[in-house]
Amino acid sequence: MIRALILTHRWLSIPLGPLFVLWFATGIVMHFVPFPAQTESERFAGLKPLDPAASLRSPADAVVASGIDRPSRVRLWQRADGPVYVVSAADRSVAVRADTLAAATVEAPDLARSIARATAQQRGLGADGTVAALDDYDQWTVPNRFDAHRPLYRIALNDAEGTELYVSSRTGDVVLDTTGFERRWNYLGSVVHWIYPTVLRKDWAAWDVVVWWLSLAAVIAAATGALLGPVRLRLRRARLTSRYRGWHLWHHWAGLVCTQFLLTWIVSGWLSMDHGRLFATGHLTPSEDAVLTGAPDWTRLTATPLSSVSGEVREIEWFGFGGRLHQRTRRALMQQQISVLDGSAWHIVGRFLQPAEINAVTARLRSDCARSIEVEPGDDYPFVSDVPRAPVHRVVCGDTWYHIDSASGAALEKLDPSRRTYRWLYQALHTLDFPTLLAHATLRTLLIVGLCAAGCAFSITGLVIGWRRLRASGLAPRHNG
Repeated sequence: MIRALILTHRWLSIPLGPLFVLWFATGIVMHFVPFPAQTESERFAGLKPLDPAASLRSPADAVVASGIDRPSRVRLWQRADGPVYVVSAADRSVAVRADTLAAATVEAPDLARSIARATAQQRGLGADGTVAALDDYDQWTVPNRFDAHRPLYRIALNDAEGTELYVSSRTGDVVLDTTGFERRWNYLGSVVHWIYPTVLRKDWAAWDVVVWWLSLAAVIAAATGALLGPVRLRLRRARLTSRYRGWHLWHHWAGLVCTQFLLTWIVSGWLSMDHGRLFATGHLTPSEDAVLTGAPDWTRLTATPLSSVSGEVREIEWFGFGGRLHQRTRRALMQQQISVLDGSAWHIVGRFLQPAEINAVTARLRSDCARSIEVEPGDDYPFVSDVPRAPVHRVVCGDTWYHIDSASGAALEKLDPSRRTYRWLYQALHTLDFPTLLAHATLRTLLIVGLCAAGCAFSITGLVIGWRRLRASGLAPRHNG
């Protein structure tokens, strides 16, 4: 049995040793420079005010023109070439011109450049721009959330920061921005850590299988080492000593000291690739989604959108909640108004959806739903809205919790017992986002850097041992002096 553990640990750890070193080292980088993503604040800052004098068709007309039978949302915004409706469903988005209802896809590179320049000007970035590429995938747009926007135009602003904007060819939205600083550090961080080269990651299914099995092999290598560590100790003169010398000795003692962190970090990293294999995904079922959104009658949105609003408006969005149509009028990131269509008139709800309406709608999910509560900062299961300080409501229905963003009416995530367990086994153990540590950011950073550095140093001892084993076995080249 011991022999089998030794052989398993040895011949898994030798090929996986470099990966262990890289995982720990890149984990430090990722803590300081995360993978590029556009925040809602950045997106909204790039929006121009809608032209109040524009002659627009109704949202109902836009839904018909889009060809989408059951949209989830309709959005109106001022693109560089005029106002555009974006009609969205679960799997796609269609843009139509708000004045003519013609298709509003972005087919000309010059238009993509104009959109990027207008966005950059609104955000106070460089106003120059050149079309760098039109690609389905590049290193920063491989995540699945960009699928509805492919292919994407990459526009270089030619500024000092090396900023590049990505424009959707489907809707014209600017969906991502990156800087040279982010790109350089992410090649040394998340791209390595997640095994994220474009050629592999653009095929999500292949990447998922490859990384899941590699991570599982790493778990087995770490687990066999954890089992062998105590076994390979021996008692001499009432003291525990190691039977190894040299690099083996360092590896043995470091492993004994770091075992708890090493094993939990590797296992939790493997769980990051779970994707529903062992734990729930947190997604709503189609029936639950149908209850929350309902089946709003989009044909009722016959009024021209700017007729019911006043002042400078940057975006108007319509969505269904509990079967009723809602209008979200946005003047600034934190300045918005939600109205509900009651009969033929719009009635103002307030800045956000109210608890009474959320309770009435979620009560249809199950018979045991309690009244909603706001998720407070520092909650064990934190959720935040894209709109700063907008309440997120938690509705507890038996052993299942639903989370509703009051700013948009979106269901953020469903937490059943499986998903709550996953939150601790993956997120807490892998990123140390325990509530106590989140409240003490400096301490959390010191722990992450220190533990990852220790893991990296420990893994290097394994690399040296592995290399020597390969040379002794004649499997590695020898350099003759």
